[in-house]
Amino acid sequence: MTRKLLAGILIVLVVFGVLATVKFFQVKAMIAAGAHYVPPPETISSAVAHQEAWPDTLPAVGSVSAAQGVTIAPEIAGTVSEIDFESGATVNQGDLLVRLDASSEEAQLRASEAQADLAKITAERQRKLVVDKTISQSELDQAEAAYKQAAANADNIRAVIEKKTIRAPFAGRLGIRLINLGEQLDVGKSIVSLQSPAPMFVDFSLPQANLSQLANGLKVGIKTDAYPGVEFEGEIAAINPDLDVASRSVRVRAKYDNADGRLRGGMFVQAEVLLPDAKPVLAIPATALLSAPSGDSVFLVLASTNSSSTNPVVQQAFIRTGRTRGDFVSVESGLKAGDKVATAGIFKLRSGMAVTENNEIAPPISETPTPPNH
Repeated sequence: MTRKLLAGILIVLVVFGVLATVKFFQVKAMIAAGAHYVPPPETISSAVAHQEAWPDTLPAVGSVSAAQGVTIAPEIAGTVSEIDFESGATVNQGDLLVRLDASSEEAQLRASEAQADLAKITAERQRKLVVDKTISQSELDQAEAAYKQAAANADNIRAVIEKKTIRAPFAGRLGIRLINLGEQLDVGKSIVSLQSPAPMFVDFSLPQANLSQLANGLKVGIKTDAYPGVEFEGEIAAINPDLDVASRSVRVRAKYDNADGRLRGGMFVQAEVLLPDAKPVLAIPATALLSAPSGDSVFLVLASTNSSSTNPVVQQAFIRTGRTRGDFVSVESGLKAGDKVATAGIFKLRSGMAVTENNEIAPPISETPTPPNH
């Protein structure tokens, strides 16, 4: 019985040893195959870092305001008897907007006009009597004064009636109506906003160190998140003569034609004043940039040092970037003119990886991009 047990154990050990030997050689073969395995090259697009002359700029943030913009409000209290506009409508100067009830003033005007007519007749009669020396000059003076006072009373009532007829002070676009028919309006109660759509102003501030670089007529480009990728072009129209004593900054106003009406009052914008002198920069497409907490980097496309492969390889390089212009970004350090960088497919790359270049897959890039639908 002991011999049979020992024989069984021996057989099990022999089988285990054979299986372990087979597995060892299989793993060894896989390791050897992995050591010689070359992954297929990744497909990328590329571009060459090149020197350009970009206009020097002064960045700022600003807000848009209309050249003419008011909130229509009554000068005197009254009840709304007529509304002659729709929210969002475009109006011309002098168009009727709101009429307040003036029936009491109109009745007063008729009575005052009657008194003025009577005073006029009386004064004319007195002039004739003075010529005949029937009355004294003082009596004529009193009659003429009474006529002037009656006429002034009538003019005052007409002015009140006119103020109850509210018209557009200039041509522009109306906002949302804030009143209703029959509503009692107090003095200064908001009726509707009226904004002239063109031209528009953009106000922003710059440090006093930039004051000597500023002049009327300099071009100012602005961007807003309301229209991504679109840049509006205007020029400096005014520079404040004094500086803010707290921030030591100068306030600047740029003017925009806004013929298409896309700029609206109150918009937040990013502005750039274009200075006349251009500075040389090293430019690469912005798509080549890989941003991370450790810094910005690019993948250089280099010739392979492996004699068995003709495909180029990539090497990560950290850089320091500067300004942006359209689809390009300037590089202040880490690259030199003529270096080739990967511009598409960079998120799947690592240093030493073989690549193939196919620039037909890259979208067109420009310093003045014009995205569709804008």
